Amino acid sequence: MKESLEIFAGDLKNSFKDLLPIIIVVTLFQGLIIQAVPENLTSIVIGLTIVAIGLALFIRGLELGIFPIGESLAVDFAKKGSVFWLLLFAFTIGFSTTVAEPALIAIADKAALISHGLIDAFWLRMTVALSVGFAIALGVLRILLGHPIAYYIISGYILVVIITFFAPPEIIGLAYDSGGVTTSTVTVPLVAALGIGLASSIKGRNPAIDGFGLIAFASLTPMIFVQIYGIIVYNLADTAAVIPVVSEIIEGTKSIASTYNFSAYDTFMELIDVIKDVAPILIAIFFFQYIIIKKTVAHLHKIVTGIIMVVLGLYAFIVGLEMGLFPIGETIAFQLTDMGNNLLIYLFAFLIGFSTTMAEPALLAIAIKAEEISEGNIKQNVLRIVVALGVAIGIGLGSYRIVAGDPIHYYIVAGYLLVIVFTYFAPKYIIPIAYDSGGVTTSTVTVPLVAALGLGLAENIEGRNPLIDGFGLIAFASLFPMLTVMGYGIVAQYKAKQTKGEAS
Repeated sequence: MKESLEIFAGDLKNSFKDLLPIIIVVTLFQGLIIQAVPENLTSIVIGLTIVAIGLALFIRGLELGIFPIGESLAVDFAKKGSVFWLLLFAFTIGFSTTVAEPALIAIADKAALISHGLIDAFWLRMTVALSVGFAIALGVLRILLGHPIAYYIISGYILVVIITFFAPPEIIGLAYDSGGVTTSTVTVPLVAALGIGLASSIKGRNPAIDGFGLIAFASLTPMIFVQIYGIIVYNLADTAAVIPVVSEIIEGTKSIASTYNFSAYDTFMELIDVIKDVAPILIAIFFFQYIIIKKTVAHLHKIVTGIIMVVLGLYAFIVGLEMGLFPIGETIAFQLTDMGNNLLIYLFAFLIGFSTTMAEPALLAIAIKAEEISEGNIKQNVLRIVVALGVAIGIGLGSYRIVAGDPIHYYIVAGYLLVIVFTYFAPKYIIPIAYDSGGVTTSTVTVPLVAALGLGLAENIEGRNPLIDGFGLIAFASLFPMLTVMGYGIVAQYKAKQTKGEAS
């Protein structure tokens, strides 16, 4: 018991360190730029404390429950030798976790509102969920076949670019964003554990090179599927009859900043929502474990304890965010757009991108696994900083794109071309982790703040269309970490060669 408390105390200390960049950014802008003390300061402090506790619980729960059962299932499927059941499990995990993803639901509802119902929220979610199910199954098949991930990802990016030139402008930003909101805080660790477990149990596979990459597939395929969905919808529908009510859109978005009110009922419903989000994953896991594999779960009590900690951690995390971060963060975003100082907007976008990514539970989970699998060659803290820097650059550049009014696909196409070039020069061990890093950056913390910033900019700047210009920031936040992580790998490889050359 004493040892467990000491471990948790260490996790809690690390959680507060992870939140420090967000606190500094918010305090800096609130005190020096906005020059106003928030009315709900006590609530904000309490909320941030709850967030730290939630993060600590979440990480401990991952180590106890999600990672072991994910890797155990992968090993059992490999021993069973049934490709059909393994691919069906992969598809089920991808579909069931995505269809209930809160970030996707939020984006789909916003798209339906802004398009005045032309884009149907339910069918958009189904399209994305099917694409993720397909992606995880395809990623698992790649591990089984032993193909290099770069062939699949680069082919996918080329396909995304080709379809972009045929897709209606109203769907492009949304399609790019959909790739960044599919990988949730619970899905990422489980999918990562599945890939690593599978690669570890198949002879000739390298867990570091072959085990990562499933999340990259889940971020790529929605961009293709949603653009195809948009082509169908906009060709069949009477778009002239769809007139977005701009005032309604603005009020709908601005209401986000005022809806986070603390009450016993609301917090209870948050717990129910978290349980609902986790339930499809657990049903799929235990169905395949007991009905298909026909094997009891080893150390079941530890697994159950870990799952409960994950649920409670996520619950505390979300409640804390709503009490402490969302109200003040979104208020600052709207106040900055009203001030009309573009440089402040870019600076806020850069800093909020960096600070929120450092606190992302999904990124933390992947970084822990990357350090473990690479036997310490990849340091989790360095990886997180490099990824956070990529997100910061992406959101800063994405904000500039909205202000300038440039078409999004010019930036995204150029970014993907750079990804292809970097892939050629980057060391093999870093490529799958770099691809995955694009999918783990936009989750529980980042999506609501980034979406509010993008829509706020598009609504407040004359001549911008919220549907065409407002979406897309999440896509930037998913693209640039791939470049920074591969860049980190290229630099590290160059330095290692230099050191080796000097030693000889």
